[in-house]
Amino acid sequence: MTFAWYGHLKFKDKPLVPVILASWGIALLEYCFQVPANRWGSSKYSPYQLKIMQEVITLAVFVVFAFFYFKTVPAWNHLAAFLCMVAAVAFAFWPAF
Repeated sequence: MTFAWYGHLKFKDKPLVPVILASWGIALLEYCFQVPANRWGSSKYSPYQLKIMQEVITLAVFVVFAFFYFKTVPAWNHLAAFLCMVAAVAFAFWPAF
């Protein structure tokens, strides 16, 4: 989803409708993988755990994408926010009492 949502930002001179259609095509392909992954994962993890994992994975992919595609480096506060999300994953998998 990262490329579908953010890849077009390098092509702001292109008309919006074709960009939307291209993004939908990319997103459809990604959904074809995400939906079965959630279905299989739900046999072991709760929906909350699946969602929290998905958000952290998405953020990690975005950091790499932004670094190479946009040639940007995250600031310290972005890294701190990322660490908070990693902590959220740890809490999500912590045994409930």
